[in-house]
Amino acid sequence: MSNRIAVRTRSDSLSSHILPVSGTMIGVCTTLIGLVKLAASRHGASHVDEYAALVAVMFLASAMASYLSIRWSYRAQLSIRIERLADIIFLCGLVSITLVATLFAYQVI
Repeated sequence: MSNRIAVRTRSDSLSSHILPVSGTMIGVCTTLIGLVKLAASRHGASHVDEYAALVAVMFLASAMASYLSIRWSYRAQLSIRIERLADIIFLCGLVSITLVATLFAYQVI
Protein backbone atom coordinates (compact mmCIF):
# COMPACT_ATOMS: atom_id res chain seq x y z
CA MET A 1 0.00 0.00 0.00
CA SER A 2 2.77 2.45 0.86
CA ASN A 3 4.42 1.80 -2.52
CA ARG A 4 1.24 2.89 -4.29
CA ILE A 5 1.10 6.07 -2.23
CA ALA A 6 4.72 6.90 -3.10
CA VAL A 7 4.13 6.31 -6.81
CA ARG A 8 0.93 8.37 -6.74
CA THR A 9 2.65 11.22 -4.92
CA ARG A 10 5.46 11.23 -7.46
CA SER A 11 3.09 11.23 -10.43
CA ASP A 12 1.01 14.06 -8.97
CA SER A 13 3.99 16.30 -8.31
CA LEU A 14 4.65 19.44 -10.29
CA SER A 15 7.91 17.97 -11.57
CA SER A 16 6.06 15.25 -13.44
CA HIS A 17 4.36 18.00 -15.43
CA ILE A 18 7.41 20.24 -15.90
CA LEU A 19 9.62 17.49 -17.34
CA PRO A 20 7.64 16.67 -20.52
CA VAL A 21 6.67 20.27 -21.19
CA SER A 22 10.28 21.41 -20.86
CA GLY A 23 11.29 18.79 -23.40
CA THR A 24 8.61 20.04 -25.75
CA MET A 25 9.74 23.63 -25.30
CA ILE A 26 13.30 22.63 -26.17
CA GLY A 27 11.86 21.34 -29.44
CA VAL A 28 9.99 24.61 -29.96
CA CYS A 29 13.19 26.58 -29.43
CA THR A 30 15.05 24.31 -31.85
CA THR A 31 12.31 24.83 -34.45
CA LEU A 32 12.51 28.58 -33.94
CA ILE A 33 16.26 28.48 -34.48
CA GLY A 34 15.76 26.61 -37.76
CA LEU A 35 13.10 29.04 -38.94
CA VAL A 36 15.29 32.02 -38.11
CA LYS A 37 18.16 30.47 -40.08
CA LEU A 38 15.85 30.09 -43.08
CA ALA A 39 14.56 33.65 -42.74
CA ALA A 40 18.08 35.03 -42.40
CA SER A 41 18.74 34.40 -46.09
CA ARG A 42 15.86 36.73 -47.02
CA HIS A 43 15.75 39.29 -44.25
CA GLY A 44 19.31 39.46 -43.04
CA ALA A 45 20.99 38.28 -39.89
CA SER A 46 19.48 38.62 -36.44
CA HIS A 47 20.26 37.50 -32.91
CA VAL A 48 17.00 35.62 -32.40
CA ASP A 49 18.64 32.25 -32.97
CA GLU A 50 21.19 32.95 -30.23
CA TYR A 51 18.52 34.05 -27.77
CA ALA A 52 16.36 31.03 -28.61
CA ALA A 53 19.36 28.78 -27.96
CA LEU A 54 19.84 30.37 -24.54
CA VAL A 55 16.17 29.83 -23.75
CA ALA A 56 16.52 26.20 -24.84
CA VAL A 57 19.32 25.82 -22.30
CA MET A 58 16.99 27.27 -19.65
CA PHE A 59 14.37 24.65 -20.52
CA LEU A 60 17.07 21.97 -20.39
CA ALA A 61 18.02 23.12 -16.88
CA SER A 62 14.36 23.02 -15.91
CA ALA A 63 13.96 19.51 -17.30
CA MET A 64 17.08 18.32 -15.50
CA ALA A 65 15.93 19.81 -12.19
CA SER A 66 12.48 18.30 -12.51
CA TYR A 67 14.01 14.92 -13.34
CA LEU A 68 16.24 15.12 -10.27
CA SER A 69 13.26 16.09 -8.15
CA ILE A 70 11.40 12.99 -9.32
CA ARG A 71 14.47 10.81 -9.00
CA TRP A 72 15.19 11.94 -5.43
CA SER A 73 11.57 11.88 -4.28
CA TYR A 74 12.57 9.69 -1.30
CA ARG A 75 14.43 12.74 0.09
CA ALA A 76 11.39 14.96 0.56
CA GLN A 77 13.02 18.28 1.51
CA LEU A 78 15.63 18.11 -1.25
CA SER A 79 13.02 17.04 -3.78
CA ILE A 80 10.78 19.99 -2.89
CA ARG A 81 13.65 22.47 -3.21
CA ILE A 82 14.71 21.11 -6.57
CA GLU A 83 11.09 21.12 -7.75
CA ARG A 84 10.79 24.81 -6.81
CA LEU A 85 14.00 25.52 -8.72
CA ALA A 86 12.65 23.67 -11.76
CA ASP A 87 9.43 25.67 -11.54
CA ILE A 88 11.24 29.02 -11.34
CA ILE A 89 13.56 28.18 -14.24
CA PHE A 90 10.61 26.93 -16.30
CA LEU A 91 8.63 30.13 -15.73
CA CYS A 92 11.67 32.24 -16.62
CA GLY A 93 12.02 30.21 -19.80
CA LEU A 94 8.38 30.80 -20.71
CA VAL A 95 8.73 34.54 -20.19
CA SER A 96 11.99 34.57 -22.13
CA ILE A 97 10.68 32.68 -25.17
CA THR A 98 7.63 34.96 -25.22
CA LEU A 99 9.88 38.03 -25.23
CA VAL A 100 12.10 36.57 -27.95
CA ALA A 101 9.09 35.74 -30.12
CA THR A 102 7.54 39.18 -29.57
CA LEU A 103 10.74 41.03 -30.36
CA PHE A 104 11.29 38.82 -33.41
CA ALA A 105 7.77 39.57 -34.63
CA TYR A 106 8.47 43.29 -34.45
CA GLN A 107 11.98 42.80 -35.87
CA VAL A 108 13.64 44.52 -32.94
CA ILE A 109 16.37 41.91 -32.54
